Amino acid sequence: MKPRMRRFAWIVGGVAVLGIAAALVLNAFRSNLVFFFTPTQVAGKEAPQGKPFRIGGLVVADSLARDPDSLTVRFRVTDTAQTIPVSYTGLLPDLFKEGKGVVAQGTLGPDGVFRASEVLAKHDENYMPPEAKAAIDQARKGSPMKSLHEEPGGAR
Repeated sequence: MKPRMRRFAWIVGGVAVLGIAAALVLNAFRSNLVFFFTPTQVAGKEAPQGKPFRIGGLVVADSLARDPDSLTVRFRVTDTAQTIPVSYTGLLPDLFKEGKGVVAQGTLGPDGVFRASEVLAKHDENYMPPEAKAAIDQARKGSPMKSLHEEPGGAR
């Protein structure tokens, strides 16, 4: 094989390896991508069925119910326009309280109950996740909510 052909083969092999590595990284990124939805968007059937996503808002006062003899907790999350029931099995964060901001990650069941695999509470008196704050502000204004994860032009 001539040196020129050998060099060309190495370049083609290197480009192929880089292409495969890029495809694997993008596939891993895509499979771990989790979108945020508000209770209004979930009630409007904009959230994916059977795929994980995040829901955020305020924990409805007097909605927290603990199952006896288990770690299962049920509560409702609202953006002041719509309310979604949430079920979570596990230990809640210390800062989790009714009337405070929360973001839960999980899947929406066919019965309309959001089954959370993770619950995140705000970390101080002034913090709320930006998506949850924007959703609550939009719901209070009563205007239709544009999806927070859409790119300009409406593409997802």
